[in-house]
Amino acid sequence: MADHVPPRSNAENPPVTISVYRRILPGREAAYEEWIRGISEVASHFDGQQGINILRPSEQTGGRYVVIYRFDTYEHATAWENSPVRTEWIAKLEGITDGEPDRESATGLEVWFDLPEAPRPTQPPRHKMAVVLIAVIFALVFALQLLLGPIMTGLPRWSQTLIIVTIQVLAMTYLIMPVITMLLKAWLFRKKG
Repeated sequence: MADHVPPRSNAENPPVTISVYRRILPGREAAYEEWIRGISEVASHFDGQQGINILRPSEQTGGRYVVIYRFDTYEHATAWENSPVRTEWIAKLEGITDGEPDRESATGLEVWFDLPEAPRPTQPPRHKMAVVLIAVIFALVFALQLLLGPIMTGLPRWSQTLIIVTIQVLAMTYLIMPVITMLLKAWLFRKKG
């Protein structure tokens, strides 16, 4: 099985979460743990890398290791996936892993609702994502307009909008949505029963 992110149009450039599931040969766990440390260090220096989570074998992961990579854009994820250094690290798995890995990727707004402890990219129902995003974006944009409006009065309207949108997206991605998702996870990810 090829290790790659499915292609997307150039018009889209959302954040990407890639989850790689691997079974480890018995007795090779220490070698795999060392491999994880090495590839995580290498991946952390790639443009757009937003973090790596490691899930160790458990009932929740089906007895497999799961490595979850997050990138800010599809292009950065693709650059990592196609890099010679990654290819070198994948080759080091010979004799450590059992079979081909399973892979999943998630893109777009769903990444804002990502739970790092979930073994697969997990998204709540779209109507719940819409409710949360409307409330959070409204509150954040309203607050930014109140705080920054008086400071930006001399700027053209387009630049005021650009500044507010830039702050809003960065705050949502790195600060607000991870916290909101954790606070509301019981409601967001509740299964119908």
